[in-house]
Order: sequence, then structure tokens, then C-alpha cells
Amino acid sequence: MKLAKSLFLGSVAGLAAVAGAQAADLPAKKAAAVEYVRVCSTYGAGFFYIPGTETCLRVGGRVRAEFRYLEPSDRSEDAIGFRTRGRLNIDARTATAYGLLRTFVRFEMTRDTGSYGFSSTTANVDQAFIQFGGLTAGRVVSFFDNSDLPTGHFGTLRFSDAPNVNLFAYTFSFGNGFSATISAEEGRYAGTAFGTRLNAAGVPVPATVFTEAGQTMPDLVGNLKYAGTWGSAQLSGALHQLRSDDVVEVAPGAFDYPDSELGWAVTAQGHINLPMLAAGDALWLAATYADGALGYLGFGSSVTVGSLQESVVDGYIGVDGDIHTGQGWSIAGGLRHYWTPTIRQNVFGSWARVEYDNVAPRAVAPAFGIASDFTEWRAGTNVIWSPVSGLDLGVEVLYANIDPRGPDPVNLKNDVWEGRLRVQRDF
Repeated sequence: MKLAKSLFLGSVAGLAAVAGAQAADLPAKKAAAVEYVRVCSTYGAGFFYIPGTETCLRVGGRVRAEFRYLEPSDRSEDAIGFRTRGRLNIDARTATAYGLLRTFVRFEMTRDTGSYGFSSTTANVDQAFIQFGGLTAGRVVSFFDNSDLPTGHFGTLRFSDAPNVNLFAYTFSFGNGFSATISAEEGRYAGTAFGTRLNAAGVPVPATVFTEAGQTMPDLVGNLKYAGTWGSAQLSGALHQLRSDDVVEVAPGAFDYPDSELGWAVTAQGHINLPMLAAGDALWLAATYADGALGYLGFGSSVTVGSLQESVVDGYIGVDGDIHTGQGWSIAGGLRHYWTPTIRQNVFGSWARVEYDNVAPRAVAPAFGIASDFTEWRAGTNVIWSPVSGLDLGVEVLYANIDPRGPDPVNLKNDVWEGRLRVQRDF
């Protein structure tokens, strides 16, 4: 029995050895290589290498939910409103022999109701640009503005508040925080207002104050900037074409378009960090003057405060048949203070003045929104709590007042209170 058992075990061992030898002779199949995502720390947190490339990518975004109270002027107006906004950012960067190659895209979708007005969920290309060395091309913050300002307000302040525009620009970097930029940008226009002007016989006739003709040149913008550990400072200027589509009587029985003019604007904007008060504290200021380019003061076609609406135009046709420009000033500023590392407060305000020469008084035809001189000021504050990184819970109150030149013929309400509650998550 022992002999039989020994022979059986020996046979099994022999077969196993033969099978193992044959298996070793077969070609081995290698496992597929695993390509891990690598962290790219060159451009800050959140970037990673796109597998198989040397391009660093960061995907981020924002969700904002906001509730607004706006003091109504009459019973037909909404006093409350809701806003929901979603944002998606894609930032791709590659180091090249010619400098940084960057491509950035930001999509936004907003849903407004009530006192915000109504908007559908149509996608908006908020930003989309390419940077290559000193070249910037696409849609990005206007180079007229200092995008480093720590403004922190929710509602409207009257200044050129870093709008996104389409542009082609080149930036010269001199080192040590100094740079200069020249930029060809889409035009910033104020609106078209209606009123009266005198014809060649000296008789007041209804007419457009100014109607923009087709644009034949972009707005030309240039700036000088310094950015350092203490803060930033920027001086900028812009040229804006005024080209009228109004036919005027230049002589009895003779009609023609007025000659085109150039409007212009200059601004000084900067901020100072105040770590001696608290970490993150900062003071900012933006002062702007515009002549024939009132869009650079932060105005659109009109401004409404309470039940009073004032038209804003870059220029108008004078009694001599020529284009005459409107002038304006804007000063805005604020202070950011951290009461604790997670609770901060912003206090801010703005003052703006718009003036015209030889414009018909408002009382001639107020229903048409005659352009007239006015002063507007705004002031407000907010408190924001950030319990975790990227999450803001804030509340804001803002007061606005507009004062037209001369008495208001219909005694319209010229001031308004506004409040906002905001929840925002950035990632």
C-alpha cells in the first residue's frame, strides 16, 4: 500500500512539473500600462496634466442663488425677485518657447424673475480668450479696467466695473510688476435719446439727440499698470468713435451728415492692501472722466432710480448741425475688512455726474426721455460669512439717489433702497 501511494504521488508531481515547464514556454501577456493623472503645481491649485500631453487643465465653476428686494415705485412693479446662475470654467495652460499659451472659456446660464426682470436659461459666453506670450484675443475683461480691484459689492456701483468685451490686445511686461497694454476693443456706447433741437430757421423741431451710425473703427484702449505685494495701480485711456446717422440741415435747403468726432475717457484705478488692520483687508478707488464716451463711466442707454429715468448719450446734434459731446465724472471706492478669518464686510459707494451743453430742457417733452444734466450717488455695505472655503453666505443693503438738473415737472421718486441675500459656491 505504501508503495502504491508513493508511485501515485510521484506521478502527480511529475505531471505538475511537465505542465509548469510547458506553461513557461508560452509567451507572457503583459498587463496594459496604467496612466495616472499627474498634478500640475506650476499654475496653482487644481491643475492637472491632460494625460499624454504637457498641457495643464483646471475645471471650475460657480453656483449663485440670490434673493433681491427693490423698493417699488408703484403697485405694478415687483418688489422681490430671484436669481440663479451657474458658471463653468475651463482653463488650459501650456508652457512654450514663446511664453505661456493659455486658453480660457467661461459659460454662464442665468434665470431671473421678479425685480431682476425675466430671463430664460440661454447660455452666455461670458469669457473666451487665447493668450500667447503678450497677445490676448477673444472675450475678456476690458484693459481699460484694473481687474485686481477687491470691490466685493453685489449691486450696481457707477463706474467701469470690469466688463467683459471682445478685443485684440498686446501686453508688454517690463518686470518687477510693471506692464503696458494696447487694445482694440468693441465699442462701448451710451444710448439714443429723443428731444427737440432748433432747425436752421430757429424753430424747435422733434429730433433724435444722437443716433449712432455704423462703426468704422474699434475703441482704442491703452494702459500702464503696476501690481505688487502692496496692491496695484493702473492708468488707462480710451478713444471712442462718434459717428452720427442723423441727417441735419447744414444750410438753408442743404442737408448732410455731421462730421465724425472722437470721444475719450481716462481713468485711474488702484487698491492698497491693509494687513496692519487684518489679513485680507484692502482699500480701493476708481476715478474716471469721459467726454463723448459715457459708456466708460458704467452707464448704458439710461439710468433709472425709483420712478425717475434719465437718458445717457455720448453726444447730440447741436443747433449748428455738429456733434457735441456729453461729459461725465465718476468716483467709486470701498473698504474690505475681515472681522474674523471667516467674516468680512465691504463698505462702498459711488458718485457720478453727467453734463450736456445746449440740450433742450427736460420739460419740453419729458415722455421722450430728454438727455439732461444729472448727478447720481450710491452707497451700501454687505457682510459675508465663509464657513468653509469657496462658500459665501452674504447680505447687502444699497441706497441710490439721482438728482436731475432743475425741478422735476412730474415730481417723480428719485431714490430707492435695495437689499440682497446671496448664497454662492465657487469650486
